[in-house]
Amino acid sequence: MTDALAAKAADPKSVLTASVPLTDSSEGMSYLHNVPRRLVTVYLPLSIILLILLFPFYWMALTSIKPDEQLLDLETFNPFWTWNPTFKHIYKLLFETQYPIWLWNTMLVAVCATFLSIVASVLAAYAIVRLRYRGAQWVGGAIFLAYLIPPSILFIPLSTVVFQYGIFDTPLALILTYPTILIPFSTWLLMGYFKTIPFELEECALIDGASRWQILTKIVLPLAIPGLISAFIFCFTLCWNEFIYALTFISSTHYKTVPVAIVTALVDGDIYRWGSLMAGAMIGSLPLVVLYAFFVEHYVSAMTGAVKE
Repeated sequence: MTDALAAKAADPKSVLTASVPLTDSSEGMSYLHNVPRRLVTVYLPLSIILLILLFPFYWMALTSIKPDEQLLDLETFNPFWTWNPTFKHIYKLLFETQYPIWLWNTMLVAVCATFLSIVASVLAAYAIVRLRYRGAQWVGGAIFLAYLIPPSILFIPLSTVVFQYGIFDTPLALILTYPTILIPFSTWLLMGYFKTIPFELEECALIDGASRWQILTKIVLPLAIPGLISAFIFCFTLCWNEFIYALTFISSTHYKTVPVAIVTALVDGDIYRWGSLMAGAMIGSLPLVVLYAFFVEHYVSAMTGAVKE
């Protein structure tokens, strides 16, 4: 008897197993083993969600390859399918309009404005979270409240500033005004992510003689890559789809971005070129689809880290 107790005491795993009862986590999901229940609780809701999310893309793709007569006569032809696809609308969009230039303008504005916003947000978020000065939390809250101001109110005073600085009707007007709506949310997002990084790492670096700039560039930023990717996706998406500022600050067709150009250039009075409109919307959404497909895991993880704080 004594030898058996000594053997159990010598084996820590046996002691841990005896003191802590094992629980089977799969028991709570046992109801999914039934096929009808799994169909109702898992596959049916997922199918409905996928149908709702993907149907707009299907409709855009279908409209962009439909002949003109099928676009206008929905009673004679099937509105959800076509047996005579045509690429005439896509050809007109790419080779008979300035769509490649509009796409380049959108990419240029989105990349530049996103870069400026990320740089400013990183510096602001690090200063608020790590420098520990009086009123830092109030400053962080005020920055987030600035994000709640509707852009439809800001574009009126910003248009006066843009005109006085002589950058009206140029891509620079959008590059410099977009950060006003991008920096507040990006700063709040990075603040939440920076708080998840242990402060002891910075204390050790300070003891070793590292400066604040070295800590930011060599310790904090490499650990905050998911948060930076999340902020980049948010800023890039908002710049890509923004409509009010692009409509207000740009008047020349040559400098317009895709969201504004396809609405103003492909609509002649009460005549809507639905095929080219849907083709332009579909092609314009492809860069964002690719961006989310590659970085969706980092985006979700960074949003989770920000919400925790």
